[in-house]
Amino acid sequence: MIPTIAITMGDPAGIGPEIVAKALSHEEIYHKCNPLVCGDAGVMKQIVEHEGFPLRINPVNDVSQAEFKPGVIDVYDLKCVSLNDFRFGEVSAQAGNAAFVSIRKAIELAMNGEVDATVTAPINKTALNLAGHHFSGHTEIYAHFTDTKKYAMLLADEFLRVIHVSTHVSLREACDLVKKDRIIAVTQLLDDACRQFGIKNPKIGIAGLNPHSGDNGLFGWEEEKEIIPAINELAEKGFRVEGPVPPDTLFAKAKCGFYDGCVAMYHDQGHIPFKVVGFNWNMETKKMESVQGVNITLGLPIIRVSVDHGTAFDVAGKSVASPDALLLSIDYAARMAENKMKQNV
Repeated sequence: MIPTIAITMGDPAGIGPEIVAKALSHEEIYHKCNPLVCGDAGVMKQIVEHEGFPLRINPVNDVSQAEFKPGVIDVYDLKCVSLNDFRFGEVSAQAGNAAFVSIRKAIELAMNGEVDATVTAPINKTALNLAGHHFSGHTEIYAHFTDTKKYAMLLADEFLRVIHVSTHVSLREACDLVKKDRIIAVTQLLDDACRQFGIKNPKIGIAGLNPHSGDNGLFGWEEEKEIIPAINELAEKGFRVEGPVPPDTLFAKAKCGFYDGCVAMYHDQGHIPFKVVGFNWNMETKKMESVQGVNITLGLPIIRVSVDHGTAFDVAGKSVASPDALLLSIDYAARMAENKMKQNV
């Protein structure tokens, strides 16, 4: 038995459908999982023809109708896009709604046990809100429709694994959210995730918030009042934790494997080093040579893995998007689903 994975097409006007088609043109994907695209069969047919892939689109309205074999892309057809009004690279309410209903269907299938994991392609937050769906991102949609209160974002790519104390809030608000209980909660989620990846006794580095981790209160008080007490309590509970480590040192050591995981205090503190490592621009070809790294939402009752890049409207429909991050996302989701299936046997 291999896991069945629902893959959303993302915002259809972005690179989502293209990277989904490119990923599912790899036969080895079908040895890891049974992939089922949630989205619009017409959009997927259009992109397959545009790319010249020898692939057949199989529209379904039930998981049991999927063929799950190389050369065929099974699409849970939500008929959510009018191709007459559709344009690549264009922010629109129609595209935002299509992205939203694709996510909703993937969540529904996972919550009902019809699929074992979900993988999401990128969405555009402006389009999402134009369609009347007022969420700040995938993570918040998943949390809302799974009724999850405690969750966190984990970025993963080879040695570098980063979880965040806060994500989609202003920087001013993020500083106020650096609290002992939250730091403990996300560190525990990170430790559990590392164990799911096969790391038996994870070593976790916890970042400071201020320059030089506050330098004994010289540059701020959050380390002394919130971060250090959290680290001490985690150590007392048996977790292998170290910190607060100045971020400019923490991530440099983590990318070389010194830490199995890192706790970042806010969105950009974790995302910037992660993307510096995973995104590689080729100056000669003027193209993104590789875009690696995945985003995993921890704390949910279902598995959700996503690419950690945007819709790239500027290159949508131009056949230059890299499927690397999506291939990695599918691999992570398959491994997590397999581990979960073994635990339930």
